[in-house]
Amino acid sequence: MMKRQPRWRRYLRAQLRDLRVLFQESGKALLLFFLILLIGAFLFHTIYLYPETNQHPTFSQALHATFALIFFEIVLPFPPDPWYVQFLYFVVPVLGLATIADGVLRFGTALLNKQSRGQAWQVAMASTYKNHIIVCGVGKIGYRVIQELLKFERDVVAIEMNENGRFVEKTKSLGIPLIIANARRSENIIKAGVRQADAIIPCTNDELANLDIALDARDINPDIKVVMRMFDDDLARRVENGFGIHTAFSASAVSAPIFAAAAMRVNVKHSFYVGDDLLNVSEIIITEQSQLVGWTVEKLSLELDLSVIFYQSGELSDMHADPHRELHPGDKILV
Repeated sequence: MMKRQPRWRRYLRAQLRDLRVLFQESGKALLLFFLILLIGAFLFHTIYLYPETNQHPTFSQALHATFALIFFEIVLPFPPDPWYVQFLYFVVPVLGLATIADGVLRFGTALLNKQSRGQAWQVAMASTYKNHIIVCGVGKIGYRVIQELLKFERDVVAIEMNENGRFVEKTKSLGIPLIIANARRSENIIKAGVRQADAIIPCTNDELANLDIALDARDINPDIKVVMRMFDDDLARRVENGFGIHTAFSASAVSAPIFAAAAMRVNVKHSFYVGDDLLNVSEIIITEQSQLVGWTVEKLSLELDLSVIFYQSGELSDMHADPHRELHPGDKILV
């Protein structure tokens, strides 16, 4: 089973990715600053004359003088005339400092205050995930599914369309990325990392929306495991047979662990709680390459701490398998 990455490592990766995004977003201010610097240097190089020598400064001298002037340091002596050269001594510092102040202020605020960036930070976090599980729809079932997945130490990214949803704040408190967007739009599941995801669980209250999300996910990532919530038993069977999509449909307390187990590619037929303990009923088919070939039912129970509740071999079916019965290729057991 895939383990979650250490939180400090994921946080560091998200910070580095976020820095890259911030630098990209600050590109306009940076470009404007260099334009002011180069234009100012060009003007000083072409129209400024040293009062003593009546010579133009070199371009490198003009560039240094422009940069210094932005911070109110005068390198080239203030000329007595003409007026347009004098004007540069006032306009260059104002434009330069304004550009720097705007860029630095925006960058610093965005870097230190993640809440001010909202979804940009959530998407940055989601982009660091790999082999994770995407849960679409953070309602009663979606929230429980997320809780179950976290119990199994799986990485989860959630998508919810209603930012004022009942479980939105609770989901945020779990420390996972929560993207507020419509999961039916393929660009939003791409933001959630569907290309790198191991599984996706569309569990909204709209069956058609769930199917739409599932098919979009398969188009983008054909290898992704899809576990979908459906309410109609007959339609669920058709979807599972036609598209190879695992479906679950039952009360939230029962379906949440089923969704979680199915998303982790565990062959779980049913899940339920007994007190605080989660019990899974799983199907095992013995193959010729299986290490279980030749084992007895009793050895299986003792070695793997499993309870065999059903045994089938050809025409023989037994709800109470003989502990000394050996397992052979083709046998099927429920544990």
